[in-house]
Amino acid sequence: MTLQQTESPPRGIKSTMMDYPLTLTHILERSASFFSRVEVISRLPDKSLHRYTYADFFKRSRALAESLVTLGLKRTDRVGTLMWNHYAHLEAYFGVPAAGGVYHTLNLRLHPNDIAYIVNHAEDKFLMIDDVLLPLFSKFMDKIKVEKLIVVPTNGGKNTTVPNLANQMDYEQLLKRAEGKFEFPQLDERDPAGMCYSSGTTGTPKGVVYSHRAIVLHSLGEAMPDTLAMSHQDVILPVVPMFHANAWGLPFTATLVGAKQVLPGPHLDPESLLDLMEREKVTLAAGVPTIWFGILQALTREPNRWTLVPGLRLPVGGSAAPESLIRGFDKFGIRVMHAWGMTETTPIGTISWLKSHLKEAHEDEKYAIRAKQGLPLPFVEMRVVNEQGLVPWDGKTMGELQVRGPWISRGHYKLEDSENPSVTRDGWFRTEDIVTMDSEGYMKITDRTKDLVKSGGEWISSVDLENAIMAYPKVKEAAVIGVPHPKWQERPLAVVVLKDEFKGKVSSSEITEFIAPKFSKWWIPDSVVFVDEIPRTSVGKFQKSKLREQFQNWKWQE
Repeated sequence: MTLQQTESPPRGIKSTMMDYPLTLTHILERSASFFSRVEVISRLPDKSLHRYTYADFFKRSRALAESLVTLGLKRTDRVGTLMWNHYAHLEAYFGVPAAGGVYHTLNLRLHPNDIAYIVNHAEDKFLMIDDVLLPLFSKFMDKIKVEKLIVVPTNGGKNTTVPNLANQMDYEQLLKRAEGKFEFPQLDERDPAGMCYSSGTTGTPKGVVYSHRAIVLHSLGEAMPDTLAMSHQDVILPVVPMFHANAWGLPFTATLVGAKQVLPGPHLDPESLLDLMEREKVTLAAGVPTIWFGILQALTREPNRWTLVPGLRLPVGGSAAPESLIRGFDKFGIRVMHAWGMTETTPIGTISWLKSHLKEAHEDEKYAIRAKQGLPLPFVEMRVVNEQGLVPWDGKTMGELQVRGPWISRGHYKLEDSENPSVTRDGWFRTEDIVTMDSEGYMKITDRTKDLVKSGGEWISSVDLENAIMAYPKVKEAAVIGVPHPKWQERPLAVVVLKDEFKGKVSSSEITEFIAPKFSKWWIPDSVVFVDEIPRTSVGKFQKSKLREQFQNWKWQE
């Protein structure tokens, strides 16, 4: 099956519907018209809180759009943002595309050389940066060329300039240039609005360009009851950085529905987040499993310290969340919502929720379903393919997940179709995630293509093993990698971090005996290595490439 081509409408009856463009400008104007008194709260580097309303947000976003045009911003020019989650970054999310430009989020956790590469590859015209990140900027400033460096004052007037740099200006002074009479340009919904690069775990980072239409449709899909059920009644805390896949679209969707937003800045430790969640009565907070492991440990350690909103929802993605994490939060009346997506899917592709007839299932079965990545959002089509072709929906047969839809990337920036191995000939995006699909349509990630362990010609899911090991009460974290083996090609090696109180008190056999009832004997790791920490990528995922490099010469016992 191939993608349908757009054709001229047939002769005869025609639709009477307006051809109304789906652009971010509409969401921006809506926020001021209907939700002018709703707050947007930002925690700054000194932990002080910046508060203002959507009315203020609209005025400042429009002022940013006007000022950028005055500076020389042309249609589709890129504006890089090197910023934490706060009010000015939200203004850039809307003000830049409303002016006809393209906001381009930069991952501040990457190596300076990678940031420089991305700025140059995207050809950013301007760069907006938090003053607290100027020391990072100094490490790559000589490697890039931008016309203006716009410094956002977030640190009480400290470190607000780069010595001897002529093309810099203060963000607040830039906004004061605006006259307040700016008319937003008429935009096509297919115009580019935003840009983000993959984290570059394999090869150089690759750029994804989002259209207004993709972001608007994604926001509508994300707000649906069987997705994240976001509404005006919510208080939204995106722990996931705004430089990571649009903060999973939460800033756009929250603005669309007029929800109160709480932006956490750089302080993402469990205590700081829990204090913020309690103070602002957060109802939905999203982040990677690493964040929620820390939150759960803090709640378990001091169960009476924080009073959180009953029914608090925690969307989790970025990597698979073990069933133990979901069960752990249930004890506190907090609901983990497992999701899947990637930079190329704008990013939400699936969310796990129970169909009505499954609510009567056994508790263990319900938890097993909730631990899957779930069902696709409307308009996201999915198929699973292996060497034999399309994979049956039997919940067992593994294959690569391929997707398509109105907010799925058809390739990468500056790569011609012939250079885009990520897209199949018939128009499906290859995710490189190895998954199964069950008879109900629930998708479960079993691994990344590069992380599968191939032992004796058979595949072993490192994710399944990791989740099982992390269910052991004495384990804090676990990663499983394939290590070369003289007989079986590869064998799984478990790299385990124990909870502090159990360090030095747990044996390898204790771990393998715990998981043995859940797997075939040949799946069980032959060795368990205990370490103090597992290396992570810039977005908090286990960096298995470093583990494979570290243990590539592992000596198996005879």
